[in-house]
Amino acid sequence: MKIPLQLTFRNMDHSDAVEADVRSHAAKLEQLFPNIITSCRVMVERRHRHHQQGNLFHARVDITVRGRELVASRKPDQHQAHEEMHVAIRDAFAATKRQLRQFTHKLRHEVKSHQSPPHGRVISLMPMEDFGRIRTDDGREIYFHRNSVINGGFDRLEIGDQVRFNEGQGDVGPQATTVKVAGKHHILPDRP
Repeated sequence: MKIPLQLTFRNMDHSDAVEADVRSHAAKLEQLFPNIITSCRVMVERRHRHHQQGNLFHARVDITVRGRELVASRKPDQHQAHEEMHVAIRDAFAATKRQLRQFTHKLRHEVKSHQSPPHGRVISLMPMEDFGRIRTDDGREIYFHRNSVINGGFDRLEIGDQVRFNEGQGDVGPQATTVKVAGKHHILPDRP
C-alpha cells in the first residue's frame, strides 16, 4: 500500500500469520481501487482473553478515501460465530469492498437517478378520430392515441386534465407512448 497499513491486536498477541492475511486483503483492495484509498487501519480483537476454546473474534477495517471514512466491522453474535479469526478478517474486508464499490459508483455518477415522466395537460380530444394532444410544461404539443392511455381511460379524459406520459417519436413528430392521469401527488402548477 502507498499509505502504511496500521494493524492493531486487542486481547491477543501479535501474529505474523494474521498480519500476512490482513496485508494480503489490503493489497487486493488497493489493486481493485487504485489511487482512492489514503489510509487503512485494521483492528483484530479476541473477545474473551482467557478462553482457550470458543473464542470469538472481531475484525474492523477503517479506510479513508478522499476525505471520507468508511468503516466495516464484523462482530460475532449469537448466531454468527467467528471462532476463526481469518473468517472474521475475510468478512470485514468483504464488507469494505462493498462499501468501496458503492463509493466509486457515486464518484463516477453511476447512481441511478429516478426522474419522473414528463407532465402536461390535455389540450384537445378528438374521440371520433381516437387521439388527443398534450401541452407540456415547456409549451410543446404532444400527440397521443386512444391506445396509449393506460387502463383504457381515454373516454374518461377531459380537457385540462393533468397527465404524465412517456414520449417517443411518431410518424409526424413527438408522440406519447403511454399516458396516465396524474394523481393528487403529481399535481402540476397552474400556468399563466
